[in-house]
Amino acid sequence: MLKFLSKVRIEFNALDPRIASCMEFLAQCNARKAKESNPACQVVVKRRTDDHPPQITVTFVNGVEEVFDATSTPAQNIRTMILEKGQFLETEQMFREGGEAWPVIIPEEELHQFAPGTKPRKAEEKKQ
Repeated sequence: MLKFLSKVRIEFNALDPRIASCMEFLAQCNARKAKESNPACQVVVKRRTDDHPPQITVTFVNGVEEVFDATSTPAQNIRTMILEKGQFLETEQMFREGGEAWPVIIPEEELHQFAPGTKPRKAEEKKQ
């Protein structure tokens, strides 16, 4: 998960009963496997003393920043969203490295063309 991120900022008040998502996400970020996937990713924890709701801010390697409301979004959902966006970034990078334009624009007429099935056909019964 961290391999797609350059920075993670987790903010919460330790006395707030809504911090479960923040604590779970922090545990995922501190896991050995996550840290090994991107040692350069900066994980910052800000312990607040005000009534600001718990929030998680992630910065992707391409500089895009996204803020999650940790009171209403479970840590697993945040992780899933990061992985999905990360796969999109990997795909974009592969196209750019291959010299292809991004985003890929498919002409309207090609969208309506017939495409053969991808399932292999069953072998015809053996003749005896």
